[in-house]
Amino acid sequence: MNDRIVPVILSGGSGTRLWPVSRRLEPKQFRALVSARTMFQETAGRAAGVAGAGKPIVVCNAAHGAIVNRQLEEMGSRPSAVVLEPAGRNTAPAAAAAALQASADGADPLLLILPADHVVLDAGAFRKAVAIGSGLADAGRLVTFGIVPDRPHTGYGYILRGAPLPGGGFAVERFVEKPDAATAERYLADGRYAWNSGMFLFRASGYLEELRRHAPGILEGTAQALGAARATGDGLLLDEAAFRATPADSIDYAVMEHTTGGAVVPLEAGWSDVGAWPALWEIASRDDAGNAVVGDAVLEGVEGSYVRAESRLVAVVGLDDVVVVETPDAVLVTSRERAEDVKAIVERLRAAGRPEADRPAGG
Repeated sequence: MNDRIVPVILSGGSGTRLWPVSRRLEPKQFRALVSARTMFQETAGRAAGVAGAGKPIVVCNAAHGAIVNRQLEEMGSRPSAVVLEPAGRNTAPAAAAAALQASADGADPLLLILPADHVVLDAGAFRKAVAIGSGLADAGRLVTFGIVPDRPHTGYGYILRGAPLPGGGFAVERFVEKPDAATAERYLADGRYAWNSGMFLFRASGYLEELRRHAPGILEGTAQALGAARATGDGLLLDEAAFRATPADSIDYAVMEHTTGGAVVPLEAGWSDVGAWPALWEIASRDDAGNAVVGDAVLEGVEGSYVRAESRLVAVVGLDDVVVVETPDAVLVTSRERAEDVKAIVERLRAAGRPEADRPAGG
């Protein structure tokens, strides 16, 4: 690989909190929830717009290889590799597999690590942040992108920035866990804290070296799984026994919280990880009553709600702050406040052997 930056799209999530649109066999990243393209396609397109970016490496669940290739083909994109995971082991092993694959021919590109299910509304601001991060990564830094907070969110981890660095960005002072409401208010007022986006930029060799120091089991296990991988029609399938034996951990916990070379680049770009239905309500266009409506829906006396109709007319009367989502085989009605609990419904459906937990009608 001769490209300066290799985008690495991590697509291992199941998106249970966005049921019934998101299902195990067709999770949220492969659905068009924000634009005409799926979130996976939007991520691939955003990565392709970065200066110096080459063909992406996609790391995904083995069950999703076909849909990854199909959606890339729909947008005229060809990956340099599709790495298929036989089991989920979190982001650190996934990024390790990509780093090993990207450097297999002796190259040592920068890796731009992007979750497939994030929304970034301002692509220009994203590209500017990546350009700053590229300079830092060229200098040997392991870069994370910190979302400039606009409210005291308790659902994200935070990054405390330290001293400013030449060329932009800041040293990472420390990572902090998801705060309670009072602590989040304090972080917002402080001005030095950013939400942890889960997006990274670093040189392949630099990441592998940090794994060697701080999480050698992840490096060794992933290397074994990649060394014994076999080619399939959808991509390169990691060896199941070796990969299942690899420790599961995130990039943050395995590397970023331990390295002395961390850097954070602030990002204000209309970012959301679309973790649950209220996140889609937050980034959607809303009417004067604060309602976001997708599809054929009629609302009367409704405020602050997200209503999505995929296959028929949906009417909502006299409800505030609710989420109503209709698909051909299921309907969800919940308060926005309790929308995170949708995953409990999915667990109950799965325990009962209901197909609606895993696949859409006709899927």
